Amino acid sequence: MLLLKLLKNKYFLTLIAIIVWLIFFDKNDVFTQYELIKKCQKLDTDKEYYLTQIETNKANLNELRTNKKSLETFSREKYLMKKENEDVYVFVTK
Repeated sequence: MLLLKLLKNKYFLTLIAIIVWLIFFDKNDVFTQYELIKKCQKLDTDKEYYLTQIETNKANLNELRTNKKSLETFSREKYLMKKENEDVYVFVTK
């Protein structure tokens, strides 16, 4: 009896229609909002990762600028540079 009375009430039906529209059919529906929240969380974690990488790279760059021995080691390992009359052997591991 109460359910039949509610189904005949135009305000109740309008409210249900608006809720259904907002949940499923609107441009900013619930599922889209959930995906955007997840994407935002992933971007926040990526931001933290890149900020730590920037700090690490700044420290490494400062070390390379101040220490000649570390600069020589870096250039030999990274860019395979060598001194004159010196041979470089590269070992590739798989």
